[in-house]
Amino acid sequence: MKDECTGYISEYGILPWLGKTVKHIDIFINNNLKQAGIDLTKKQMLVLKALTMKGPLPQNDLAFITERDKASLARFINTLEKKNLVARIPSVTDKRINMVHLTKHGEKVFQNTIPLFRKLVLQIQENIPEQELAQTARTLDKIKENIENLNSGCNSN
Repeated sequence: MKDECTGYISEYGILPWLGKTVKHIDIFINNNLKQAGIDLTKKQMLVLKALTMKGPLPQNDLAFITERDKASLARFINTLEKKNLVARIPSVTDKRINMVHLTKHGEKVFQNTIPLFRKLVLQIQENIPEQELAQTARTLDKIKENIENLNSGCNSN
């Protein structure tokens, strides 16, 4: 195996490459959103997308989407509320659960940001053949499945 300097995969496999790639993607997208005058981050955009696609969600579901603990998520949602992008409303069936709703302003910001977001994704994937992108997606899906199996104690290997 090669190391990071020579281009081979180290003893840690592709994990360092995944982390670095995600970090570079986040920085690239966040910088471009900022340059376009859009006061959003990639993670905030993902929350708006989830709320657009699925409707109001319990705060705990958003913790999974944003990979945050409860305290960090509360601060994250506070930020979105201050920007008038979301609103927390107690659940009708269980007042202990806060449902996070997309506001009209949040819907508008999300819809106006989609074209730039799509353009940035295309730029990131530029010059990568479709079959390579498809293979990468399949490989990442297998890694995800392996992790899910390990977490459930049902490793099939």
